[in-house]
Amino acid sequence: MRTADWQSRLAGIVEHARTRPFVWGTHDCATWAFELRAALTGGADVAALWRGRYTTALGARRVMVRCGWQSLEAMGRDLLGAPLASPLSAQRGDLVLGGADPAFGVCLGARASFVAGSGLTLLPLEACTLAWRV
Repeated sequence: MRTADWQSRLAGIVEHARTRPFVWGTHDCATWAFELRAALTGGADVAALWRGRYTTALGARRVMVRCGWQSLEAMGRDLLGAPLASPLSAQRGDLVLGGADPAFGVCLGARASFVAGSGLTLLPLEACTLAWRV
């Protein structure tokens, strides 16, 4: 269940992400998305499972495998449960998986936001393959 002020939290977290550089293990797609989920729900910080344990893409992959996840999709299903029937059903604040090089992000309406090496990026929701209700 989301906190009463989830909308202002979402806006603040997205705005803050615009100014932060991408850093593997501390501010990457999975770390950001799961920290955002915890902030919107007041729930557990599952990003603590991997935060600070890698500094490269290869390191991220190794940590995922050690945690039992062969892909970001498997990670999402394990930590978030069954995805929505269609990513187009996602609502503001829901987590998504999408992009040409799959990444976790957050639905902002018709578009989703992702933390990437080039900074905070936006993609149409149609570019997402999975979504989970937050």
